[in-house]
Amino acid sequence: MIRLLRLWTVDARLVGAIAGLTLFGIAMIYSAGEVHIPNPVTDEAWLRQLLWFAIALVAFTALARVPPRWIEWVAVPAYVVSIVLLAITLVIGTGSGTAAGVRSWIAVGGLSFQPAEVAKLATVLVVARLLSQRGTKLNTLRDLMAPAALVGLPLGLVVLQPDIGTAMAFVGILFAMLFWAGTPVALLVLVASPVVSLFISYDTRLWSWYILAVIGFLYFYRYRLFLFESVTVVLANFAAATISRPLWNSLATYQQNRILVYLDPEVDPRGAGYQVIQSKVSVGSGGLLGQGFTLGPQKRYDFLPAQHTDFIFSVVGEELGFVGTVFAIAAFTYVLMRLVQLAERSPDPFAGLVLLGIFGAWLVHIFVNIGMTVGLVPITGIPLPFVSYGGTFVLMSWVATAIAVRVAHER
Repeated sequence: MIRLLRLWTVDARLVGAIAGLTLFGIAMIYSAGEVHIPNPVTDEAWLRQLLWFAIALVAFTALARVPPRWIEWVAVPAYVVSIVLLAITLVIGTGSGTAAGVRSWIAVGGLSFQPAEVAKLATVLVVARLLSQRGTKLNTLRDLMAPAALVGLPLGLVVLQPDIGTAMAFVGILFAMLFWAGTPVALLVLVASPVVSLFISYDTRLWSWYILAVIGFLYFYRYRLFLFESVTVVLANFAAATISRPLWNSLATYQQNRILVYLDPEVDPRGAGYQVIQSKVSVGSGGLLGQGFTLGPQKRYDFLPAQHTDFIFSVVGEELGFVGTVFAIAAFTYVLMRLVQLAERSPDPFAGLVLLGIFGAWLVHIFVNIGMTVGLVPITGIPLPFVSYGGTFVLMSWVATAIAVRVAHER
């Protein structure tokens, strides 16, 4: 099997692990459609996913042979096109499936696609091109302004859809690439500090102690920032605390309810809390070895919403048990570690940054998706890479894989 993979790709281990995860996902999507009440949407979902997998393999085969410099050259045009598509989405975008209230899809004829998936990969490429051309490390906030702006533009357009889950992937891309580019961890902490202010500002006393800690950290910070940069950090924290209430009021009711039920699912057990409660029951009922493939009762009686998309991991937990979930997490861990290994071995700064950008996006998807199925993070509607149902997502994930193996093995 490995020999056959080597005839097809230059990195049999990474591609083999991803192919295995994709086939595993198709099997679980098939199982998710095996319910007592027939549903044409879920019954044929695994066939559609298999078709998209075949298309993805064709795209992978073609892109894995493209010269890496072509990939670097296309970064800017691809980024511009993705921004235009995201802007168009705000005007003519539609929802799909469980995200019916989100304008994140563009329908063309009988097909629809999600521009944000294209934008994530385009953003990785353009930021990698920018950072790889720098000859110095990123030691000040001024150094971070350009890459932050490149990520912030598509991130802001995605938030306006509003698709908070996908927006989080852009944050993962930015921080992973800045870290790989040599940005001190302390500076990254300072950049993230306004986000903490946003969440703890409900408690005035706690926030007051926090802002004093931020000011003290700025004073003793080893890489002394310019005065205006330190002031900017402090003002950003004050601004985040100020807009927290208006921001909360601007959220849709279902988004507010998702946060509230994250804190206590029993607040609305038959409404907003229903999904996470049923997910926990599904995962917990699997035990050590699970209920058996296609035999999960929670899934079969359709108690678990979105069981072939956002909550596919709950089906894994119910039917394959602790052993199955550990296997899946171990496979994801291997894929992420392999990306880091390839980045460490690559002599090309552009290649390393591309690999870490893809790593950041996939890490956020994996952590948030699995976390929301067991109640560790709020429900955001973010799919599990290679396993959840979704044509655009699986296609762009394989495109990212092709780019990763191509740039990593160019010498």
